[in-house]
Amino acid sequence: MLWAALMRPDLWAATLAMATPIALPALGGTFSERSGVVNIAMEGIMLIGAFFGVLFAHYTNSAWIGLVGALMMGALISVLFAYVTVNLGADQVIVGMGINIFAAGLTAFLLNTIFGYGGTPRDTPALPNLTLPGINRIPILGPVFGAQNVVVYLMLVLVLISHYFLFHTNLGLRLRAVGENPQAADTAGLNVRNLRYLGVIIGGMLSSLGGVYLSLGLLNSFEVNMSGGRGYIALAAMIFGKWTPLGSLGAALLFGFAMALSMILQGGGISANIIQMLPYALTILALTGLVGRSTAPAADGIPYNPNK
Repeated sequence: MLWAALMRPDLWAATLAMATPIALPALGGTFSERSGVVNIAMEGIMLIGAFFGVLFAHYTNSAWIGLVGALMMGALISVLFAYVTVNLGADQVIVGMGINIFAAGLTAFLLNTIFGYGGTPRDTPALPNLTLPGINRIPILGPVFGAQNVVVYLMLVLVLISHYFLFHTNLGLRLRAVGENPQAADTAGLNVRNLRYLGVIIGGMLSSLGGVYLSLGLLNSFEVNMSGGRGYIALAAMIFGKWTPLGSLGAALLFGFAMALSMILQGGGISANIIQMLPYALTILALTGLVGRSTAPAADGIPYNPNK
């Protein structure tokens, strides 16, 4: 039964689809933590992006405007988070958890207030699926990439761009420098505060994009707490990936595979519940450092005050 499931092309297509809403916030967390700011608000920002994406799409009748609006809301929440943690030096973990709780309550309240208990309209415009020209003729890649949502392809492109940006550009080097040694970076003339703002805002927009994928890419609707803990799993994927874009994608694919396999095995000889537990078990192991052991940026989570 398990071997037959592994041979199904739709398993690997579903793996990529399930990995996308994990890979995007994991990529965002990489930017934030590389700049020295721990951002566990990814779960809440995903909810903000998911809800406002549907809201803007519904009232403008355009999924693309919904996508842009969601990204702007993610950036706005990130500016607030950056101000409290970078400027005021507040505890980053506590502020992040506060945003998660706030976002869960706010989106549930706005959903019932604006759309009523019937939920968001089913005729809300959705982001389209995309078929690459000629991809269906390729035996393995055809079924996997044949009809994925446009955000899936965007995610893959963003991972490559992010890797190049962080490790092959001067701005990426500066961003990583303030996460390793902000005092030395400040002495060298770098604006630590602005670079940390940049990392947090990019991270928030990527997390918001992950939420939009859930609401406008997969379900074409918003549901309360629809992120389902993916923001926290993304945190584990980022740690698995050793704070690198390519590594985060690899870890997200692992989590996505476990989710997809649990759906394929429903009703089979192996309990799907056991497979479904794997992402969360891996999350616990990652956060305790038992697997994927690596060293975070040296100044990650440490507020920097240039006046001290």
